Amino acid sequence: MGAENSKPASDVSQHVFSSDTPVRFSNGLVDSLQKNTQTDSTRSKQQELQYQQRLTQELEKLREKEAQNLSELSKTLDHEHPTEPTSLTDKLSDVTEKISDATSSSSTLAEKRKKQEMSNSSVTKEIEALKQKLEMRKKLEEADPQVNKAKEDVVACLRLHDRRPLDCWKEVEIFKREVGRLERDFVEKTIR
Repeated sequence: MGAENSKPASDVSQHVFSSDTPVRFSNGLVDSLQKNTQTDSTRSKQQELQYQQRLTQELEKLREKEAQNLSELSKTLDHEHPTEPTSLTDKLSDVTEKISDATSSSSTLAEKRKKQEMSNSSVTKEIEALKQKLEMRKKLEEADPQVNKAKEDVVACLRLHDRRPLDCWKEVEIFKREVGRLERDFVEKTIR
């Protein structure tokens, strides 16, 4: 099933073009093809970047045009209603800000929000809160004096018997016992 063609072979016509002379390409064409490092994906990425750049340029043009239209509208409204100039200009500035926010990219919106949120007083408050948290943390306790003495004894013994460190087994055992005692005390404190 499927091993045979659906049409008889005699109905299908093939055109085979054969050249009397061998095909040769110029060295310049071969060099340019070998030097070209672009692939289909890089070409498509570059084209996408070009589209994005063109789109942002067009959005900027539209934003400028709308801002100009709004300023002209505000001037005409100010001339028609001179009794309420501040409220009209405030409303128009809010509208222009909303339009610019709607047409701007997400990165510019994020930067704008950061600037609004970050003021000198809020930063100093945050720094003070962090300082208080750091002060509340427990500081490292001093090591137990018995453990320090056992450690110093091990070090002194190893310096005395630098060629024969196995002679310091008693001091090492004492040090291990003291560290074990500290571990047990720590576990008991954390369980309680």
